[in-house]
Amino acid sequence: MTRLPRIVFPAALALSAALATAAPALAASPAAVPRHADPAKVFRYAIEVSETNLDPHRISDLYSNIVIQGMFDAPLRYDYLARPPKLVPNTLAAMPEISADGLTYTMRVRPGIFFADDPAFEGRKRELVAADHVYAMKRVLDPRNAAPLLSEIEGIVAGTDEILAKARKSNRLDYDEPVSGLEVLDRYTYRIRLTKPLFNFIYQLADCRVSCAVAREVVERYKEDVGGHPVGTGPFRLALWKRSSKIILEANPDFREETFDGDPAPGDAEAREILAKLKGRRLPMIGRVEVYVIDEQQPRWLAFLNAEHDLIFRVGEEFSNVAMPNNVIAPNLAKRGIRMAQVPGMDITYNYFNMDDPTVGGYTPDKVALRRAISLAYNTKDEIAIIRKNQAVPANTPYGPGVVGYDPGFRTTMSEYHPARAKALLDMYGYLDRDGDGYREMPDGSPLVLRGNSTPNARDNQLDELWKRSLDEIGVQFTVRKAKWPDLLKESYAGKLMFWQLGGSASQPEADTWLTSLYGPNTGLKGNQARFRLPAYDRLYEKARETLDSDERTRLNKEMARIVAAYAPWKVNTHRILTDMWYPWVIGYRRPQIQNQNFWRFIDIDTATSPATPR
Repeated sequence: MTRLPRIVFPAALALSAALATAAPALAASPAAVPRHADPAKVFRYAIEVSETNLDPHRISDLYSNIVIQGMFDAPLRYDYLARPPKLVPNTLAAMPEISADGLTYTMRVRPGIFFADDPAFEGRKRELVAADHVYAMKRVLDPRNAAPLLSEIEGIVAGTDEILAKARKSNRLDYDEPVSGLEVLDRYTYRIRLTKPLFNFIYQLADCRVSCAVAREVVERYKEDVGGHPVGTGPFRLALWKRSSKIILEANPDFREETFDGDPAPGDAEAREILAKLKGRRLPMIGRVEVYVIDEQQPRWLAFLNAEHDLIFRVGEEFSNVAMPNNVIAPNLAKRGIRMAQVPGMDITYNYFNMDDPTVGGYTPDKVALRRAISLAYNTKDEIAIIRKNQAVPANTPYGPGVVGYDPGFRTTMSEYHPARAKALLDMYGYLDRDGDGYREMPDGSPLVLRGNSTPNARDNQLDELWKRSLDEIGVQFTVRKAKWPDLLKESYAGKLMFWQLGGSASQPEADTWLTSLYGPNTGLKGNQARFRLPAYDRLYEKARETLDSDERTRLNKEMARIVAAYAPWKVNTHRILTDMWYPWVIGYRRPQIQNQNFWRFIDIDTATSPATPR
């Protein structure tokens, strides 16, 4: 999920002073950086949401996921240049061998991959082996980790139901107890057996939150603080971490020999240009990555304009008219050699209703009518035109464009704006203004108040105002509580929020990446924050998960979308248009279609022109 940054910087120029007191973590000598990754090549940019953790199996948000993938490795990754997304081996020697019945995956780890040095290894070089990937998947099963992607393996990998039943009784997983579906065959080979064939299971092998390798020695040394000591086999390692402010990573001197390559689609000129420049170069090429946390759009934009950052990852909508009028890069920026790329995001923005809440939850006609009336009252077109400066399109489905199963011609009532119909629904089901104060009450006469939640940044303030204006028009009182993003996320998983706006970016190129968040058994920590439980939806979802035919899955996805439109556990709002800009000294940048994929290892920096190069 991508949303709502935390730290407000009053001005971009204050960054250096504000961060000067940061203490180093896991710092290493510059002399240890491999020669192919030049320490003088520094890449700087900002994320707009504070990282929540650096433990791969305890995170759910987009930006933390990008950061950890700089340090950890999943068995598979997405080809950096291929469009549409294409899986390729990462730590594996070849793609998994999948049995004819789709139940068995055999993986062979490439020898000669090593973890970054850490005191947990007591001075020895620690090679990645098959058992590390199996151990990582067991960590997802550990109740103490509250892994957000538990639903991707619970009941799906053979033997997980049994081991979870024991673990939940003691709140402890026995890592030495065998799991029948997770089997180490030899030092470099392991096998996963499923309980049923699932078309999208292979994508979990590219998702760090499920399958990134973690060394058991590191977890046992740092215990609950393993997130503060991220040690992986990836191209970078942690050098400094000032939480919620700044993260510095440096090239991992123990990173395996890997060179730049890709498989561009025919006619993809941009990808072919990148491949021509970088093919065969040893990865990573840059020696240092500086990641700042800046939640407000203005200081991020100013930092980029001042060349304090090399790239702005998603230009803030409020600057679209000056940065890219009519979606063309502004002349003053073009003169500086700044490049721009716009892509329709494989994402959605939406508000969820807590279906367990006594005011807005429930499945009876009066509760459904209330949620649908609230949804009909919201003016999505104003959000797009005023707040997002036309850098989004209305959403009609609970899944985004670009994924298998998305039909741009398919329509539901999700984006409909009709205050008169909303008022009629409320009148019909007894939500009336009985005391004449301008606001309606519940059918039993008790107060009707929609309690929203958001973070204290400018964009959220605008969204709050639009919701209040929309709901005032139909006589529904709306209040907002402000809090920090990690606190809201924790409360959301616990079912304590009535109403919250989120954004979701694809973690796989399938509609399932969002539809899973409305599946009843995934309620709570597994991602169903709306706590939506409807047997008819669940049956369709289960059938779609097991359907190998993509056309049939598309049909089932549409049926689920109609159910979501009818019961309204989500008010789906927009699909965002994502615009990135970068300076000419950044070479090879291309936004991954799967947004949570890390791109740092694939870019280069021209030290002759970069202002970050030590002089």
